[in-house]
Amino acid sequence: MSTWFLLPLCVLTCCCSRSNGALSCPDMCTCHFSSSDTKVVCSDDSLSQFPSDGLPGNTTSLSIQSTNLSTITANHLQATPILKELQLYYNNLSTLPSDLLRAVPHLHTLDLTGNHLHFLPPYVFSHAPLRNLVLKINLISGVDADWLPDNSNLTWLDLSGNHLTAVPTALFQKLRHLKNLDLSHNRLEKLLAGALNPLSSLERLNLEGNQLSALDPSAFRNTPNLTHLFLQENQLERLPPTLLQGLHRLEFLFLNFNRLGHISNTLLEQLSSPWTSHHLWVAFSQNPWVCDKKVEDLWKWLQKNQKKAFLADDIRCASPESLKERSVMSLTDSELGL
Repeated sequence: MSTWFLLPLCVLTCCCSRSNGALSCPDMCTCHFSSSDTKVVCSDDSLSQFPSDGLPGNTTSLSIQSTNLSTITANHLQATPILKELQLYYNNLSTLPSDLLRAVPHLHTLDLTGNHLHFLPPYVFSHAPLRNLVLKINLISGVDADWLPDNSNLTWLDLSGNHLTAVPTALFQKLRHLKNLDLSHNRLEKLLAGALNPLSSLERLNLEGNQLSALDPSAFRNTPNLTHLFLQENQLERLPPTLLQGLHRLEFLFLNFNRLGHISNTLLEQLSSPWTSHHLWVAFSQNPWVCDKKVEDLWKWLQKNQKKAFLADDIRCASPESLKERSVMSLTDSELGL
């Protein structure tokens, strides 16, 4: 008797829950409900409109990926007032409205990987307390400091795989909490002296795959917390002797695939100083090392610090012709003219 009495009550409760959106789910999407959050994933390539209908009001994570979505507005996001993570990667977005995040005051992560973004208006990321912002693999050729609020909360900014030739110092002045900055695979030709000075909390800096030919001696002077520095696949021909001064926490330094012919003993001493991390790894391979007397400092360093060098045997001479392709470590005193 009691069972038959409770059954209609249960049905009524479930229907009410669906009617207020708590357990609803948009077409072409998958919803994952738990006691603490609701995650929605939409990955149907035929999706071309924002999935407003049926979107749970308590959605905390929304992922729209690999669809034909070309437009998103602040009005769309009003349906998810407690949203914390928004992933919009590999869609057809070419721009965003300046007030996009006005209705999501709890949003901390925004991922826009792999769209067609080329121009973004001022204040576009100023209306939410973002900590993670990913804009990689787009068509962005210029960065505007006004995208972000003063004293931004960002700890991770990824602008890799765009068309940037420069990044304004004014942007970095707003990023005093930043720990991870990825500018890899752009078209950067120089890093202005003092540009990174506001980033005293920075731990990872990725400049791989740009067109840097030189670095200012003080480029990393005010980033003492750096643990990972990626400089591979640039056009660096020489490094200032004091470039790494003060980077005592450095654990990974990638200098492979550049145009280095020599490297100063002062810089090498910084890599083996007692103040430097005992877990330091350095990549020197795929550079055109000139194996004359000036390579002696690198040769000696490798003898003492072989375990710190990635692929130490692949650090090879490009000249003179008689030593071409010889591993620097394998050279003898007489071959170096010592």
